Amino acid sequence: MARTDSHSGKKTSRNKLLPQMAAFLRACADQTRLRLINLLAAEGEVCVCHLVDALNTNQPKVSRHLAYLKRAGLVTDRKDGLWVHYRLAEPLANHARQLVECINSCFAESPEMRRDVVKLRAVRTAQPIVGITRSRRRAVSTKSARPRR
Repeated sequence: MARTDSHSGKKTSRNKLLPQMAAFLRACADQTRLRLINLLAAEGEVCVCHLVDALNTNQPKVSRHLAYLKRAGLVTDRKDGLWVHYRLAEPLANHARQLVECINSCFAESPEMRRDVVKLRAVRTAQPIVGITRSRRRAVSTKSARPRR
């Protein structure tokens, strides 16, 4: 059952929308991928190295999740020498655009998502990040120290 799309004149299947929406929602069903979508929506095109620093994780994990988002049609990439920059795909299908807008409105209420954006902006401008990084505290023993003999 193919029909002609009035906007582009191309033949499209009526049965494609549901699988596309399911793929989109599966792509959003991971905390790391949601954080990446949040950062790309807030900052536009971003280098993978900056995303790694902002999320405080490793490069293979970030690249794997970005590849998943790319296969789902949510992001596009651009190579610049050794660097790879990602951004949200344009134009997104209408249903995907509406879902991204909905997700972004939820991100605005999340302190963790706001911290991610602040950290990414600091990483991109190479300014020191105060109060965002986790401090590594050494556990202090409550037992009294015994002298060594």
